[in-house]
Amino acid sequence: MMHTDQELLLGESESSTTPSIKGSGETRGEPAVVLRGLHKSFGSQIVLDGIDLTVNDGETLAVLGRSGTGKSVLLKLIIGLQKPDSGSVVVHGQEITSLSLDAMNEIRKKMGFLFQHAALYDSMTVEENIAFPLKRHTKLTGSEQGDRVKELLASVGMEGDFKKMPSDISGGMQKRVGLARALALKPGILLLDEPTAGLDPITSGEINELILKLQEEHDMASIVVTHDLFSAKTIADRIALLHEGNVLIEGSFKDLEKSDNKFVSGFMKRDS
Repeated sequence: MMHTDQELLLGESESSTTPSIKGSGETRGEPAVVLRGLHKSFGSQIVLDGIDLTVNDGETLAVLGRSGTGKSVLLKLIIGLQKPDSGSVVVHGQEITSLSLDAMNEIRKKMGFLFQHAALYDSMTVEENIAFPLKRHTKLTGSEQGDRVKELLASVGMEGDFKKMPSDISGGMQKRVGLARALALKPGILLLDEPTAGLDPITSGEINELILKLQEEHDMASIVVTHDLFSAKTIADRIALLHEGNVLIEGSFKDLEKSDNKFVSGFMKRDS
């Protein structure tokens, strides 16, 4: 069963098609994502209180923070599932906060999204799940779609699992299929919501290595929301730690480890 947000991102609503799949990185020379003065509240609860972040093409930013600090809300603002109360969200040079639904859908085609629980259609095979955005958003022939699906499955080590149903594969394999589907339209930006959540340490490590491999191959801007410090250390070029609605510290993993801020120090040592 799909949630409304997932249905919208995967193309359940009517949307125009594009004649072909263009590669990522078409707008080199400007940041992939720029957030300025981003505020978001739900009732009296302030979730984001003036967030400023920039993510460049080819860079992976990990967003850390305690539960309820607005990490997943941040992803929803970037992909247009929610609107900020104030502030700016610029994606490859285009301000998105005031776009129409049709215009926003065009922007979304350039962004891949890995849901926290993979969000595969349980009534579709692995192959059909990955082909879904290709059918909805491209004019590729059936044969071309099949070739693209094979290429994507091979890239995530799932080439022998075309006809399996989501219920027949493990949680880690579902994440792999979710990654393949997120890459189907060759996005320039990849958003990952807790990619290692619910996985054992060995499988988590495999997913981290896969994310690194895909990042190297596709040279995308990636934003990863995670609670997993080891994952952040492994896959991120830069880390932003959210606390009380703001970016408390931003830098490398070593920068966070060396911080003398009491909250940062406690957060970084919580699993040691």
